[in-house]
Amino acid sequence: MVELVIKALFMLLVMMGAFLPLITWVERKQAALMQDRIGANRADLGGIRAIGLLHPAADVLKLLTKEDVVPAGANRVLHLLAPVISIVPAIITLAVIPFGGIYTYGETKLNLVIADIDWGMLYVFAVGSIATYGAVIAGWASNNNWSLLGSMRASAQMISYEVTMGLSVVGLFMALGTLRLPEMVYAQDATFRVLGFLEHFGLFETLPAWLSWITLPSWGIFLQPFGFILFLTCIMAENKRPPFSAPEGESEIVAGYHTEYSGMRFGLFYTAEFLEVPVIGALVATLFLGGWSIPWLPQETLLGVLVPVAGEGFGTTLCLILHVLTFLLKVVVLVWLQMAIRWTLPAFRYDQIMDLCWKIILPLSIANIFVTGLFILVVEGLR
Repeated sequence: MVELVIKALFMLLVMMGAFLPLITWVERKQAALMQDRIGANRADLGGIRAIGLLHPAADVLKLLTKEDVVPAGANRVLHLLAPVISIVPAIITLAVIPFGGIYTYGETKLNLVIADIDWGMLYVFAVGSIATYGAVIAGWASNNNWSLLGSMRASAQMISYEVTMGLSVVGLFMALGTLRLPEMVYAQDATFRVLGFLEHFGLFETLPAWLSWITLPSWGIFLQPFGFILFLTCIMAENKRPPFSAPEGESEIVAGYHTEYSGMRFGLFYTAEFLEVPVIGALVATLFLGGWSIPWLPQETLLGVLVPVAGEGFGTTLCLILHVLTFLLKVVVLVWLQMAIRWTLPAFRYDQIMDLCWKIILPLSIANIFVTGLFILVVEGLR
């Protein structure tokens, strides 16, 4: 129980205590750099501006001091519950994401995942669908036509992209042979020979040594590059951030489903949206970028180098730290990528968002499943 609490606190402190306060600053500064501006730099404390890092704290203070208004005719209970329902899925998704491997200290094994369950990805999909209720309830309970229209957009968009998001990673499940996230990472903690297929097709009995050295990490992005693009698109649409911001649609429907929210109730929606950015980064890193694994340096090899030099306990701890830092680095890169996409592409119209899902991504996801299955059958048949 103590170990479980420590792991949960670590993930919460890293994602909510470190990443979350920085996300708004990163978005402002990255947008400024891409648009040749300075960005947020006005908030100061005793004349110290710290390149704008005080702005997240100023935002929180502003939200805490704003009046919390409930509109006339609104359902007060559901109006309060909606933002809570929206933020919970982003937090509890962290339970199944491994931020490190399994490390042995004598007879004790330390597994750096809060909940190591066999159906981890099914849990992610199930929990993610709960956020739809938060948006729908918020729009309906506000007694506002614009909010209701935004909630209808949100429900249609999120339910649609849940279907395609699940199908987009079926090919990865087939390639890795599991739904358990820690097993997926361990399967990616290896390398494969890029030209190894030449042996399978009989062009070489044994690959020459100079060709055998051409290897890549067995990451999901190399096994399923098409699946990576489709999954990232779908999960960003689930987050309802630009270019998929039709449910909020400031230029059309005021602020969508949270038009009638203020104070910390709006702050919870705000927090949920920005918290999902590093959570998406953590999930995509786990599925497609090898999670905590270091490319071309499997855990056994790393321990084989560190343990003889530093001793078993200290060497294992160094390995653990390197893996956790590698995982966090990949999350940072994916946060940067999401911000770059957010400030590069213009917002889509609502009909374009739905057409992209049902007419493009869904057929491509199904085609990817069939192509992956055919490739697996061919390779297995040639062994």
